[in-house]
Amino acid sequence: MPDQEFVRIGKRLFSEGLVGGNFGNISLRTAEGFYITRTGAYLDVPGAPVLVPFDGPAPAGASSEYRVHQAIYRRIEHRAIVHAHPAHAVAASVVLSTIVPVDSEGEMLCPEIPVVGGAPGTEELAENVAEALEKRPLVIARGHGTFAAAADLDRAYLLTSLAEHSCRVLAYSGFFGGCNR
Repeated sequence: MPDQEFVRIGKRLFSEGLVGGNFGNISLRTAEGFYITRTGAYLDVPGAPVLVPFDGPAPAGASSEYRVHQAIYRRIEHRAIVHAHPAHAVAASVVLSTIVPVDSEGEMLCPEIPVVGGAPGTEELAENVAEALEKRPLVIARGHGTFAAAADLDRAYLLTSLAEHSCRVLAYSGFFGGCNR
């Protein structure tokens, strides 16, 4: 059971302001499906995750974003997903259709971050996020938050932190003014 790993990453997400309250979710692939945080769970405190199958409905208690995680795992072989709500990344996604980092870390690790549409928890969002993650390890759902898929939770967390840092640099540099780069 990945509860300790979820809490460890959840504490980092919370301490950096990448999630607030009970926002966001984390999942890890298993042979039978994937474990995901519970709906309404605080990511920085223990709480038994829910095992969700790769296909079909999720058991009661699973995060409302289970459809997105399910679509990603069906299409991509990554082992971990972090979904967060970093404020600068969300703000950038409202005015930009693609985020092009100008900081050295962003340019090196994720030179382009796609922005996709779809209401939270919907099949539309699930398909749009999964399709984008087939090409890039990180995507921002417009006005909602980031989804990072990686080989492990540490890498998915790093990508999430990178998105916020790069968007913060863009904001401080004046790039949000409705321009599309």
